[in-house]
Amino acid sequence: MSKEIHQPGVSDALFDRELGHSPSQEIVQEKHAQHPLTPARSTARSIAIVATCTAAMVVNVSNSTSVSISLPDIGRAINIEEDQLQWLLSAYSLSSGCLLLFFGRLADLYGRKKAFMIGMLWQMIFAIGCGFSRDGFTLDILRAFQGMGAAAAIPSALGILAHSFPPSRARSLAFATFAAGAPVGGAFGTIIGGVLTQLTSDHWRATFYLSGGFSALCFLGGLTSFDADKVSSEVDRRVDWIGALLVTSGLVLIVFVLGQGQIAGWKSPYIIALLILGVILVGIFLAWEHHLEKALDTPDRPKSIWTPPPLMKLSLWARAKGRMAVILAIAFLNWSGFLCWTFWVQLYYQDYLGLSPVHTMVRFIPMFVMGCLCNFFVAMVVAKLPLVVFVVSGTLITAAACVLFALINPAATYWAFGFPSTVLVVFGADFVYSAGTIFIAKIALPHEQSVVGALFQTMTQIGTAFGLTVSTIVFNTVVEKESSKLGITVNSSGSNAPQFAELMGYRSAQWTAAGFPILAAILAIIFLRGVGIVGHRRNDVPPRDADSERTLTVQRSEQTLAVPRRGTDTSSSLPTTPVAEMSV
Repeated sequence: MSKEIHQPGVSDALFDRELGHSPSQEIVQEKHAQHPLTPARSTARSIAIVATCTAAMVVNVSNSTSVSISLPDIGRAINIEEDQLQWLLSAYSLSSGCLLLFFGRLADLYGRKKAFMIGMLWQMIFAIGCGFSRDGFTLDILRAFQGMGAAAAIPSALGILAHSFPPSRARSLAFATFAAGAPVGGAFGTIIGGVLTQLTSDHWRATFYLSGGFSALCFLGGLTSFDADKVSSEVDRRVDWIGALLVTSGLVLIVFVLGQGQIAGWKSPYIIALLILGVILVGIFLAWEHHLEKALDTPDRPKSIWTPPPLMKLSLWARAKGRMAVILAIAFLNWSGFLCWTFWVQLYYQDYLGLSPVHTMVRFIPMFVMGCLCNFFVAMVVAKLPLVVFVVSGTLITAAACVLFALINPAATYWAFGFPSTVLVVFGADFVYSAGTIFIAKIALPHEQSVVGALFQTMTQIGTAFGLTVSTIVFNTVVEKESSKLGITVNSSGSNAPQFAELMGYRSAQWTAAGFPILAAILAIIFLRGVGIVGHRRNDVPPRDADSERTLTVQRSEQTLAVPRRGTDTSSSLPTTPVAEMSV
């Protein structure tokens, strides 16, 4: 069977020029090896790869939303106190969010297909275990183990997509489809959770059984469609166990405090102590990674536990003139807004309006439908609009969805506020997620794809915890304030709060949610100007001529060796290959 060789096309060259940098010797060599003799595959198999990776994202997100809508029933069934129910969500997000970097690194080193399949199999086993749980403590533990599977599967899926699809329109479509898996998963989980909880004999347990079944399908999809793992291009494949321990411990403590602080009180001694300890551990991790990255430049460094390759190069954040850090910050903020919207809208429907899980589910159906349609729209537009336009549009659309619920009139019809907000939030989330993942995949090296994907996912997970914490503080403060104006002291559960005070709390929480993507839009306007287009048009098809690929690589290497002096025109360090020779 014929082999395909990827060569960067016109858009790649213009992208590099707009970022104002030329590839280093390492990057040139890695780019040359990025898609080495990628096997030709059928359209059906390519679709299966994208579908399997996207399904994994759907399962990951739905594992939270399906449980969220079932929380009241779970609490009644196995006698969990109301203030402890949130740990069914927090346990999953703790393990899935805090282990992403570690598992992403393992996937890059030892095989993304292997990591993906182990992750989905792990999720399947513990999802079924959750369904058989008889008490809250057991369910919390099993949920934490279930999240570990997602931590292994999701960064692996991002790396698999980046490796399977060289920069092309197909890659844009693949990443847009994967990005749509997040809002689709959110809606799907709400729909399935509501239906199964209310209409099946197993009630909430059926939600976990179904999750296990979908995880099994993802496992089979990866087994039959993914390319075989290739040996990592890195010579030193040791694992930074110290860094993994530091960052995982630090993130676990920080996310734990964000979830528990509102319950226990932010002035509680152990909350303050754990927050300080978590920040210190993350700071030590950053210093340790800086030490390891400097050690990489030391020739003939001794191989010991003190000198493995870093888990995460700090220089990653400085890629593309620091725009990598900017896009990660934008992902953090926009996801804070998106998940806040999802959380408070669900509570508004069920707790304020008193709707049943099924009636709540029906109002989320547009998210599922629009998510399916959105990825095709994104795939076409991402190759035509500069990154800044795409990201600013997405963040402002997300903010608009939050504002609609901040202004909502409970007496108004669903079509006046609820429906347009539900449609908008899907486009906002998908715009930012797809553009962000395409961007980071484009500036990351081949052996970094899963780690960079894990870093992106980590920022969204921490953003979720941060956004929910801040908006919950705002909600509780406003409810207490408005209730006190009416002469009512709100009890610990908030069950005696007047409806007007609750409505003002929901509105304030959504105003807070809107503030996160608005701040993200400001960052994009300031720092992402001039990046250009990150997607690929149909005519950006890489040539299949191996000789032209080798010629281009040599030319880039020669240009890189001529490092410009300070104050000289950096354009001289760009490839001299004429544009006509770089595209078909």
